[in-house]
Amino acid sequence: MNASLPRMASRRSPGPEERGRAAEQTRERILAAAVREFGAKGYAGARTAGIAARAGVNQQLISYYFGGKQGLLDELRRRWQESQAGRVPEGASLAESVGAHLDATLDNPDWARLVVWQALGDCPFADAEDGRRQAESRRAELAAAVDNARRRQEDGELRAGLDPRFALLAAYAIVFAPITMPQFVRDILDGDPLSPEIRELLRTQLVALLTEDQGGPAR
Repeated sequence: MNASLPRMASRRSPGPEERGRAAEQTRERILAAAVREFGAKGYAGARTAGIAARAGVNQQLISYYFGGKQGLLDELRRRWQESQAGRVPEGASLAESVGAHLDATLDNPDWARLVVWQALGDCPFADAEDGRRQAESRRAELAAAVDNARRRQEDGELRAGLDPRFALLAAYAIVFAPITMPQFVRDILDGDPLSPEIRELLRTQLVALLTEDQGGPAR
């Protein structure tokens, strides 16, 4: 009688390579969910339960893979820095540089919101030494950006009369405006802050503001 019953197929256990791929996919889902959660709520407001729910995983996996919320934030910081390396090609014009910064910011609004939260002091560092290194790195990066603006001005690319430091600050403010002030951008420019049309308007007008000679500095 048993011989007439269909034979059940034996379940094959996944091999090491398959388990590795599954683990990596889980890690990536958790990181993607963390970007959204941190971007929406900041570090202080985010909860690992919320991140796990967004990722569709058991909350314990966050501790297993990243050691908790701080470990997630540290990994996201590392990835953001990697993604920004080489963002602007060597020898790029001012217009190309502005376009690259706009693309990097508005293509990744959750990442950009995380940067804003960090600028507001909401995203803590693993320890005081790490915070000091990050602060020194940021200051060095911004000092290099100011030097680059000065060189552009000496070459006649940046409008004469502008303080290069102010030019850089104005550029950051406008590039991040669709993230930091979406309602203002929507109401003033009458469009979706993240739309291609608004992005192009910001690019062309920012370049015009920084490059067109209007008779020297404003009085």
